Amino acid sequence: MRPLLHSVLQNLVRTGGLTVHWPDGGTAYYGSTAGPQAALRLRDANTVRRVALDPGLRFGEAYMDGGLIPVGGTIYDVLDVLLLNIGRRHSHPIMDAWEQLRSWTRVLRQRNQPVRARRNVSHHYDLDERLYRLFLDQDMQYSCAYFAHDGVSLEQAQTAKKHHIAAKLDLRRPGLSVLDIGCGWGGMALTLARDYGAVVTGITLSDEQLRVCRQRAQEAGLADRVRFELRDYRDVAAPFDRVMSVGMLEHVGIAHYRGYFDTVRRCLAPDGVALIHTIGRSEGPGHTAQWLAKYIFPGGYSPALSELAPHFEGSGLVLTDLEVLRLHYAKTIRLWRERFSRNRDVIASIYDERFCRMFEFYLAGAELTFRHEGHVNFQLQFSRDVTVPRLTRDYMMGGGVERVEAAGMVGAGGG
Repeated sequence: MRPLLHSVLQNLVRTGGLTVHWPDGGTAYYGSTAGPQAALRLRDANTVRRVALDPGLRFGEAYMDGGLIPVGGTIYDVLDVLLLNIGRRHSHPIMDAWEQLRSWTRVLRQRNQPVRARRNVSHHYDLDERLYRLFLDQDMQYSCAYFAHDGVSLEQAQTAKKHHIAAKLDLRRPGLSVLDIGCGWGGMALTLARDYGAVVTGITLSDEQLRVCRQRAQEAGLADRVRFELRDYRDVAAPFDRVMSVGMLEHVGIAHYRGYFDTVRRCLAPDGVALIHTIGRSEGPGHTAQWLAKYIFPGGYSPALSELAPHFEGSGLVLTDLEVLRLHYAKTIRLWRERFSRNRDVIASIYDERFCRMFEFYLAGAELTFRHEGHVNFQLQFSRDVTVPRLTRDYMMGGGVERVEAAGMVGAGGG
């Protein structure tokens, strides 16, 4: 299978260079000296065969299993070269065939009915809480941060993100009810209750997240203002003054977008405001990478705006504001990678070496999709009535930055 993999790499790598050390001791160089450079070693013929026949899945598995070994660098360096070229649409017939198959079958793989949705969530979010505390910020925000200035820390950027979202929710007075769809470990809900006087209901499908959320609410003395439930978004019907969903739409699945937006509208009071924060694609529809879907986010997909628009328009929601956060998530994930690396030995003691390589591959690939493959973050504001939001964007501009600066946090150090 070496000639096949050789052909794939020869066609793919045009910008930057990749050196491959083959199992028989031979070496080949692909690409050019202009751009990033990386090298890898393939341990045995079985690794070559598996990667050649199904690169979208087996390349990551080979790294996890030790069959693919970066030389003189890290897996980030290798993926930097490969994803830079994939992002520029350099390809090969065998890769094109796999891409076409994934596109044809993506709806089936994203049929996230309630039972399957809970199983998918558990796969990633019911991991040991200690893992996430070792690479996330102190508030355990597992979504794109907001970098208003150079040099801010991860904690500062995540704090700015929370207040930026709060500004768009336009929490004009204390006591407004808020539904948080996909509440994570509770940091956003607790912030709205503590800093804005909101009364928040957070829902999740993760037992581990629910446990942490309730514990945090008790410890913060906010259990009377924040309630967390193990609940599917489709089961919520009560009206709320505000609805938010941060980093959850990626788990809904293409077949369920209309139901999702119907739920947002149903749960939103006539004079309410909703804010949806999601990873998206700036280059049109695609599909979830095969390795990512198997090992990290089963049933997950980051949509293009064109895939969302028919569904929120058909639901009766009015799109009142859209912001595209470019490269903010790349910056966020880079800081996560650095923290993961610093704590790698501890994480290996919780899980094992293979798990660490899996997570390294995930974080490196995720960062690079935002740098090379057109991934961005969308923040979409909705209402049911076009007259409800204020007429200009002044009220949402700088809300997060001003609060962080007022607390003397900006410029205080690195991540």
